[in-house]
Amino acid sequence: MTTPCEVWFYHLEQTVLDQALPDLLEKTLAKGWRALVRSPVKDRLRHLEDWLWRYRDDAFLAHGMADDPDPDRQPILLTTNDANLNAAQALFLLDDADPGDLTPYARCLILFEGHDEAALKAARARWKEIKAQGLPASYWRQSETGAWRKEG
Repeated sequence: MTTPCEVWFYHLEQTVLDQALPDLLEKTLAKGWRALVRSPVKDRLRHLEDWLWRYRDDAFLAHGMADDPDPDRQPILLTTNDANLNAAQALFLLDDADPGDLTPYARCLILFEGHDEAALKAARARWKEIKAQGLPASYWRQSETGAWRKEG
């Protein structure tokens, strides 16, 4: 029997996605995992494609888009579709992206904006879906300083 995918909900309250995502991706890569970042919003992915190369002066995160050559070689793959083309262990969902089949993943991270009522509503609905599937779910909230703490 395989271990079910852990689903972690990240409630962005003190930082925006551009600040939080690179740190979470760095932690994922440090585990020796690959990451798949999925959003239904192509403009978001185009922005991230540029941002991840320059988010910090002393670092970058190697990545590619799903329609680039050799997506299977990318440690971080940005995509709008359901295919796990880079054999990622971690799935990052943005903009209420559909998780699809979570079987191939060890962890699914759902990031949502804390000051966006539609995003909060979508995250609450997704939480209910994940719990109804019997998957282990955790809720992570940011402290005043932006540090993550598990609350559920």
